[in-house]
Amino acid sequence: MSPGHHGRGRDMAALKAATVSPGTMPRIWRFLQPYRTRLAVYLLVIVTGAVVGSIPPLIVKSLIDRGVVRHDVGLVDILAAAMVGLALAQTALSLVSRWFGSVIGEGIIYDLRVRLYDHVQRMPIAFFTRTQTGSLMSRLTNDVLDAQNAVGTAASVLSDLFTLVATLVPMFLLSPAITGFALLVLPPFILVDRVMAGRISRLSRRQMQLNADMSVNMTEKFNVSGALLVKLFGRPEHESEEFAKRAGGVRDAGVRLALLSRYLFAALSLVGAVGTAAVYWLGGRQAATGHLAVGTVVALAAYVTRLYSPLTDLASTRVDVLAAVVSFDRVFEVLDTPPAVTDRPGAETLRDVRGRVEASHLWFRYPAASEVSVASLERSADDADQTLSSEAGAWVLEDVSFVVEPGTMTALVGPSGAGKTTLSSLIPRLYDAVEGTLAVDGHDVRDVTLASLGAAVGVVSQDAHLFHDTIKANLLYARPGATDSELLEACRSARIHDLIVSLPEGYDTVVGERGYRLSGGEKQRLALARVFLKNPAIVILDEATAHLDSETEQLVQQALAAALAGRTSVVIAHRLSTIQAADQILVLDRGRIVARGTHQQLIASGGLYADLYRTQYLRGATSELTAAPLP
Repeated sequence: MSPGHHGRGRDMAALKAATVSPGTMPRIWRFLQPYRTRLAVYLLVIVTGAVVGSIPPLIVKSLIDRGVVRHDVGLVDILAAAMVGLALAQTALSLVSRWFGSVIGEGIIYDLRVRLYDHVQRMPIAFFTRTQTGSLMSRLTNDVLDAQNAVGTAASVLSDLFTLVATLVPMFLLSPAITGFALLVLPPFILVDRVMAGRISRLSRRQMQLNADMSVNMTEKFNVSGALLVKLFGRPEHESEEFAKRAGGVRDAGVRLALLSRYLFAALSLVGAVGTAAVYWLGGRQAATGHLAVGTVVALAAYVTRLYSPLTDLASTRVDVLAAVVSFDRVFEVLDTPPAVTDRPGAETLRDVRGRVEASHLWFRYPAASEVSVASLERSADDADQTLSSEAGAWVLEDVSFVVEPGTMTALVGPSGAGKTTLSSLIPRLYDAVEGTLAVDGHDVRDVTLASLGAAVGVVSQDAHLFHDTIKANLLYARPGATDSELLEACRSARIHDLIVSLPEGYDTVVGERGYRLSGGEKQRLALARVFLKNPAIVILDEATAHLDSETEQLVQQALAAALAGRTSVVIAHRLSTIQAADQILVLDRGRIVARGTHQQLIASGGLYADLYRTQYLRGATSELTAAPLP
C-alpha cells in the first residue's frame, strides 16, 4: 500500500565524474531546435570567417615572391589593399558572428530559466521541505549561465575545426613534407589533453557544488528568520567563520582550477612552439638550398601559427564543453524529477462548487526522499556521494473516512502529531492520498484540474506568509481582478482596514520579507482578508487565529462567522469557542479518527476529547492543540 517510487536517487560519485548522463547531448540539441535557422546562418558565418582567415598567408607569399623579389610595386600595392579588404571582412564577420552567438546564447538562458522555474513551481510541497533553497537558486543562476556558454564554446570548436581544414589544405599544397612534419606534434597534444582535461572537469564540477553550498549558507542567514536566530543566539562570529570556510573552499577550488587550466594551456603552447621552431628549421634549410621560395617559407610559418592556435584551443575547450554539458546535466536533473501532484489527462473543471467534502478510507504517508527530491539539492559538496532514501515514512493517516456537508463547519481536534494539518492538506491536493479517495461535490480531487480546485479552496495557516511587496499587492495575489471596493470590504471583514489606513502609505505600505514589518496578529488578519477576497467555497483554517490577542480575536471571530456563513469550513481547532461552534468535531489520534460528534456529545461520551477539554481548555491553556508541521 506504499506509494511507488521512481528510483530517482542518483549515484553522486557518477555526478562528480567527467562523464554526463546518457542522452544529455540529444536533449541539448532539442533545446537548440527553435534556433536552428540562426544556427545555420551562424555556422555559415563561421565557415566564411575561417576561409577568409586562411587567405592572407597566400597573399603574403605572392607579395614576397612576385612583388618584392620581382620589384613589382603595383602588385605590392594591390596585394596590400587586398589584405586591408580581408581585414575589414574578417572584422565584419566577427561582429555578425558575435551577434548571432549572443542572440542564441541569451535565448537558451531564457528558455532554460523559464522552463526550470515553471517546473519547480509545480513540484510538491515535499520537494521544498527537503531542498536547500540556495542550491536550487544556483541551478537557476550559475548552472544556467554555464550552460549558455555551450553555444560560445561550440562555436569556438567549429571555428577551430574549419580553421584547421582551411589551414591544412593550402599547407599541403605548398609543402606536403613540412605539413606532415608539423603534424607530428598531434600525439603530444592528445596526451596532454587526456591527462589534464579529466582532472579539470572533476574540479569544475566540485567548484559548482561548493558555490551552491555557499549560496545555501547566504540564503539561510540573510533572511529575517535566519538573521534573527543568529543574533538571538549570539553567533555572528561563528557564522562569519563558517562562511569564510565555505568561501575559502570556493577560492581554493578556483585557484586549483585556474592553475590546472594554465598548466594545460602552457603545456600545449610549449608543444606548439617546438613544432613551429621545427617547421622554421626545416623550411629555412630548404629555402637556403633553393628547394623552396622565401615567400613559401613565410606563408608556411604563418600557417603553422594558425595550425597550432586552434589545436591548443580545441584541446583546452574540451574542458569548457564538458563544463557546459555538465551544467545542462544539472539542470536536466531537476527537470527530470516529475511533480508528484499533476492534472490527470482529461481532468475536468470544478464548476458551481457547493463544498461537500467526502473522504473514504484515506491512507497517507509522506513519500520517500528519492520520489520527490534530488540528492544534489539536499547534500553539500562534502557529503554529495550519499544517495537519498527510497523508504517511505510511517503512516500518518490510517483508514480515515468522514463527510463535511456544504455550508457546515468541521473542527479537527487532537494532540500534536495526530495528523490534523496533514489531513487538511489533502483537500487542496498539496499531497495525494496513497489509498482511498477524497472528493469535492462527488468529484475525486485527482480527477479535477488543480487550477479549479485551487479556486474552490482557500487556506489560512498559522504562519501566514506575505511577499516582500505592498499590502495591496499581497491581497490581490488571491484575486488579481478584484476591485478597490472588494479589497476594502475584505479588509474590513478581517478587521484590518483601520490599521492599514493609519499607516503613512496605507495600502501601498511594503510589508517586508515574509511580512516581518507587521506583527503576527496583523499578518494573520491580512491572510484572512486575502482569503475573504478570494471568496472560495471551501475554507481551511489551520489555527488561523493563534497569534491574535483576545480583543482582536473576538472581532475576527465575528467576521469569520459572517464570512463562513454558507461556506464549507474545515478548522484545526485552537480556541474553545471555535470547537463549540462546529457542526461536527473529528478527534484524531495517531492518524486515525477516534471519535466524532458535537462538543456536547463528545463531552458526554468521555474519551480523548473529554480529556483534552479538561486538560487543555478548562485550565486555560490556549495553544497546546497545535498542528503537526509538514515534514
